[in-house]
Order: sequence, then C-alpha cells, then structure tokens
Amino acid sequence: MLPAPADTDRRLAAVLPSAIASLTGEPTASGPSFALPRARSAAVLLVDGLGTANLAARRGHARYLTAVLGKRDAVRTVFPSTTAAAIATFATGADPGRHGLVGYRTLVPERDILANQLNGWEAGLIQPDWQRRPTLFETSAEYGVTSFAVGAPRYADSGFTRAVLRGAEYRAGASIEDRFAIARELLDEVDGALVYLYVPELDQLAHAEGWESDRWLAALERLDAAVMGLGERMPRGAGMLVTADHGVVDIPASRHVFVDRDPGLVDGVRHVGGEPRNVALYFEPGLDASDREALVARWRDAEGDRAWIITRDEVIDAGLFGVVDDDVRPRIGDLLVAARAGVAYYDSREENRQAERMIGQHGSLSDEESRVPLARFGAYAKP
Repeated sequence: MLPAPADTDRRLAAVLPSAIASLTGEPTASGPSFALPRARSAAVLLVDGLGTANLAARRGHARYLTAVLGKRDAVRTVFPSTTAAAIATFATGADPGRHGLVGYRTLVPERDILANQLNGWEAGLIQPDWQRRPTLFETSAEYGVTSFAVGAPRYADSGFTRAVLRGAEYRAGASIEDRFAIARELLDEVDGALVYLYVPELDQLAHAEGWESDRWLAALERLDAAVMGLGERMPRGAGMLVTADHGVVDIPASRHVFVDRDPGLVDGVRHVGGEPRNVALYFEPGLDASDREALVARWRDAEGDRAWIITRDEVIDAGLFGVVDDDVRPRIGDLLVAARAGVAYYDSREENRQAERMIGQHGSLSDEESRVPLARFGAYAKP
C-alpha cells in the first residue's frame, strides 16, 4: 500500500501563494493557499534538507526555531522528495506533473537521454522551456508584489534558477549570515517585498557527512541563530515563514543495493534514472507487454519487502505527481523503486560512482523525507 497523505494536509505548493495573498489581500491565480494575517512585506525561507524528523531529533540545537513549532506546523513536500521537483513546485504552486520536473535524473524523451534536473541546463541537455509553468514571482508582479531571491553566488545565473525563479531579482550572499542580512535590508526598505531566502548548506553537509554529523549540527545552530536574529528584529508589519524542500535519512554503505546485481532486474531496462532512494527505470521502447509485466514482477519479488515498486500508470493513478500533463507523462519512469526501508539503490555500471559516497539521502515517500516544517514569525506568528 502506498502511503497517502490526508487531503487536509498542507502542501509545500501552498506556502508561497499564502505569503503572496497576505501581501495583496487577494488569492493567487495559481496554487492552493492557507490563511495568513496581512503583512507589509514577507520573507519565505526554504532550508534545503530539513525535515520535521531531523529538526525534532536535534531540537536542542535549534531552540528558537523549534519553540514556535507545534505538531501540526508542517507541510508535505512533493513526490519525489527531491530538490528540483520540490523547489519547482514551491516556486510555481504547481505539482511536478504540471511543471515537468519529475525527479533528479529524468528522461528527455525526444533525445533519449537522462538529464540532471539541477545542472542539465548548463550541459545543454534541457531547454529553457522544460519547466512548463509561470512562476509565482512572475504572476504576483501583476498584483504589485516586488520579488527577490536571495541565495548563494554560485546559483545566481544557473539554468535551474532561471527556470524556477523567473520574475525574482537575484541577490547573492556567500554565507548564511550574509543572506539573512540581505533579506533584512529588503524587508525594511521595500514595501510589498516578497523575499525568497534559500539555505543549501544543511543538505550539502548531510550528503557529504550525514545529518547526524557534528558539522551538520553546527550548520543547524548557525541557521537557528540567523533565524533568531531576523525573527527578533523583523521590520514592523513584516512576516516570515520557514520551511524546507525535503527531509534526510542517513544510509551507510553497508545498506547500498545494486540494481544490476541480478541481470533479470535490468534486462529490458534502457535507462536507470531517478536517485538512490527513488530509482526511475525506463524500459526499452520495444519491450512487449508480457516482458514488461515479467520485469515488474521480478522487481516486486526481489525488492517488494523494502521498497514500493510502482508502475508509471499506478503512480499517476495514485495522484503522487498531481495532475500529469500529456507532455510530462513520458518523463516519468516506467517503473519507480521508492525505498521504504533504510536502503539506497545504485547501478555499479555507472561511469561516475561518486554518488555512492553520499550518506544523507532523500527522494522517497517516508515521513522522514516528505514531511517538512512550517514555522511562522513576525506578522505571521501564531497568537
């Protein structure tokens, strides 16, 4: 059985539309929303790789942030629970089935190649119109909202930034503290400002050393101090939301599973995409129906006890990608292997095997990966 979030669960797609509505007094034309008090300006902080489970387990290192969080102060991210899909949904208010970024490495059907959704733009593998929806930064300008994106210098002109942050003026800050200082200035100086603030450091450290490492904890403490510094000196009438794109689980090398260990699991598979916690298998185009069914059955026999084995039709029917546009459908794997145990899947035939060094992982449907915090400060603070 697939885990199905309740229809009443708040979704990541609603966070930015809700902030915009608080500035304009009008619901946005795209994306769901939830009620927030009116605000003069708004900051929305997205912390890459900070799930509610990660935060709760280390609440003593983030006392300011966790002090305002109740059990229901959370939202569900997208499936797959990965940065490219989640930030695109955050920035457009649309599900992956509409905006088209349906994973980490996905098929470009017209070119029969896999493309990394974060850096494939620079490699020329993805065209500018691959992200198919207008951003909320673009559409909110019609309501008089001035949008800014505050992030690291390395992302200022990336293809992914251009695709998902269109309509926002980019301001670069090298450190967490630099970025918070820039956000504070913008909130103070620009009436009607919408400031998107991005913190990638925790995710980077989780991948490299694990979210239970000392360096990850140190970064969490820096983040908490920065949130406190801004939260206690918010300009009058400004509100701040803090959320994330996904959570993280640590997977040791002893828990790696290689998809090519059994030739029967890759016989008929043309591309192995996705990511270690959510593998996307693309079948050979000429594979007939009986061979496809047999391949799915082999996967369920081999891995059904520790992963959800889901066909493309099943995942679409379950609504995990939201409404899926016809042009997006072939980007989704013919078969998805979404880990539910503490394992990560790799292909030992890959030329570049650096990904096997990663400790922190995400992408699947577990609560640890898909449930993220929603903290409120300033004008948005709970009474």
